[in-house]
Amino acid sequence: MMERFNPGYYNEQQLSEAGFQSVGKNVLVAKNCTIVGLENMSIGDNVRIDGFTTLIAAGEGYLHIGSYVHIGGYSAIFAGAGVTMDDFSGLSQGVKIYSKSDDYSGAFMTNPTVPAHLTNVQSGAVVIGRHAIVGSQSIIMPSVSLNEGTAVGANSLVMKSTEEWSIYFGSPAKKIKNRKRNPLLLEQQIYQAGLA
Repeated sequence: MMERFNPGYYNEQQLSEAGFQSVGKNVLVAKNCTIVGLENMSIGDNVRIDGFTTLIAAGEGYLHIGSYVHIGGYSAIFAGAGVTMDDFSGLSQGVKIYSKSDDYSGAFMTNPTVPAHLTNVQSGAVVIGRHAIVGSQSIIMPSVSLNEGTAVGANSLVMKSTEEWSIYFGSPAKKIKNRKRNPLLLEQQIYQAGLA
């Protein structure tokens, strides 16, 4: 009886038939996600995208998700200017990634219903590097690269690109210390077992 409350996941075969640019093996996307521009989205192997996530890559946008990636529920990726998530990266619940943002200074008008020449939308591709992880409720702004091994603490606002293998926290996020590189060694076990 409880199954009626579980919408379940689409698998890679169903996703390929839906019109994604490409879909790897062992991919699960929750059926209650909102996805716009799926023809501009590619997904690698061993990926899970949990419920109530929003993925938008319409028009000129793109979303490239590598392998061994997890996107937690209630996250949102607005990829109008492009977003790439490299292998072994992940987003915890409620993370928001923006590749475009309105100008809030008051010098221009805002929102997508206003003609573009009256706005000053800031846009730039976002890259979530290999082994980068983003904590719950954090926000990543346009033109930011979370370089390899970056860890972002929960409720952080990332407005600038990060150093490799570093931990960031706060609003705006600041580096608080270096991060161990053990995931690079552990990753080799996946390759040695023939799982990649």
